[in-house]
Parts: sequence; structure tokens; C-alpha cells
Amino acid sequence: MELFYILTTVIRVFLRIYVLFLWARLIIDWVVVFNPRFRPRGFVAVLVELVFSVTDPPLKAIRKVLPPIRLGQVSIDMGWMIAMFVCWIALGLIPGYF
Repeated sequence: MELFYILTTVIRVFLRIYVLFLWARLIIDWVVVFNPRFRPRGFVAVLVELVFSVTDPPLKAIRKVLPPIRLGQVSIDMGWMIAMFVCWIALGLIPGYF
């Protein structure tokens, strides 16, 4: 039983870290929206690349199933919200210490 709680706690830690990556992705996307000429350099470029490398595969898979919704000139991407919702549901269902 102890091994089960260790395993579920490790899964919960990874999910929490992934949620932090999703929040970082949202912030980076908004920075790009407000400053289209944003080009990170140095250490920030490494962090941005890490965030995109971790979050892109699930978000692209969600976008294949549910493409962004067009509302006139605006396009609403549901991929981030669905990924965050799935993480929160998983965190609520998986028992663990953290």
C-alpha cells in the first residue's frame, strides 16, 4: 500500500509541474500577443523552448480533435483550457500526499 501512495504522489508532483508549465505557456502566449516582435534571448530563450517542448505535444493533439473556434476576427483556442481541466480532474482523482 505504501508503494501505491509513493507512486500516486510522484504522479501528482508531475501533474503539478505540468500545470506550472501550462501557466507559463499561457503567459508566454499573451506576451507574444501584446508584443509580436518578442524574441527571447539567452536563458529566457532556453526557458521558453523548454515550456514549448513540454506543452506542445498535448496541445497539438487537442487542437487536432477540437480546432480553435472562430468568432469573426478572433479565434479561441480551447486546447489550453482542456489540458488544464484534465490536469485538475486528474489531481482531484489521484490520491497522494502532495
